[in-house]
Amino acid sequence: MAYTGSLIALVCGAIWGAVVMLVTGVTLTLVTGEIAVPQVGAAALAGALHGFVLVWRGSARRDLNAHVGAALIAFVVVTAFSLAAPFALPLDVVPLWQGVGIFVFLGALGFANAICLNGVPLKAMSRYDREVVYIRVLKGLGFVIFTILVALPFYVMVMTSLKSQQQLLANPLDLSIDLSQGVTSLFRSYVELFTKYNFGTYLLVSAVVSVATVILTLLFSVPGAYAVSRLRFPGRALLSRSVLLIYMVPAIVLVIPLYAVFSQLGLRNSLTGLLIVYPATTIPVALYMLQGYFRGLPAELEEAGLMDGLSRIGVILKITLPLSLPALASVSLYVFMIAWNEFLFAFMFLDDPDIFTLSRGVVALNSSEVPRQHLMAGAVIATVPVLGIFLWFERFLVQGLTAGSVKG
Repeated sequence: MAYTGSLIALVCGAIWGAVVMLVTGVTLTLVTGEIAVPQVGAAALAGALHGFVLVWRGSARRDLNAHVGAALIAFVVVTAFSLAAPFALPLDVVPLWQGVGIFVFLGALGFANAICLNGVPLKAMSRYDREVVYIRVLKGLGFVIFTILVALPFYVMVMTSLKSQQQLLANPLDLSIDLSQGVTSLFRSYVELFTKYNFGTYLLVSAVVSVATVILTLLFSVPGAYAVSRLRFPGRALLSRSVLLIYMVPAIVLVIPLYAVFSQLGLRNSLTGLLIVYPATTIPVALYMLQGYFRGLPAELEEAGLMDGLSRIGVILKITLPLSLPALASVSLYVFMIAWNEFLFAFMFLDDPDIFTLSRGVVALNSSEVPRQHLMAGAVIATVPVLGIFLWFERFLVQGLTAGSVKG
């Protein structure tokens, strides 16, 4: 069967029309607090015609007239065949949100079809060209699904934290925000979290523990990784290959014997115990990541430093480490995230609320005596700092993880 570009454009446009309409309707429901019923069938027909017009004009990306004409056709179809508004919103919110929903729908539909149908002709297409379009559509759908899975829980968490107890009891599914109540009332849960529930202490303890874990991990993993990558000694290859074997043992298996040992040594219910366990679990992976990067550095630079009179420690401090900043940054970020989010050992070892870490403190809020909006506010505070740090140092994380993967 010969597949033509026009047929593929109709199918692709119909898929994106239905998906974009469904996502837009769910978004309007979350934003307005009113149930928006998206007209998926009309949107699929509008998307199919939209895609056909773009392919018919011959350039899905560059032809502005094609985009305007396709958008007008899609608008007429989606409003006419829905027999009302594209989103069945109540009349009191239609004037504002109906227009926003249509604008978002047309814009997202045009962008999706332009990306997926770029270069698609009206005539018959080769198998390779068809597969390119299929891959574009699947990548786009995967991106949409992944974004929803990531963004939706975070949105629910943030919106719930901005609600009052009365609003949650009146309608737990209403995730809209009433801006007329004022900034003070809007962020009341966050203020009470720090004034009534000692959340500032949890933040400080988690920051201290996480930073200390990073420092201790680097102090042990940097010399270890350098020795494995540069020095020759018996068992070097075995150590290099078996360094990650500790991750084959589940943490739940280790926590019981560690609990018994730490109780006898007086290390339970103290941050010292955590600062022993956390580096022990992060040093292997840090050593594994750093040794790959150290192997990729030119050994001639270090040999030149030794010939100039530097000691081996001087070579590490003045040559190896300055060249390894991307790897050190990625390892530090990775270790910080592990220590910041760790819960099992903190839950088992800590009983004193004055030394609770952030994850342990959030769980302590999960009780019938603490309103749900305070629990969600605590979850937001626990998530935002590490999310911001991760986004800021993302480029270093990618460089560090791929370092040493290719020799030569």
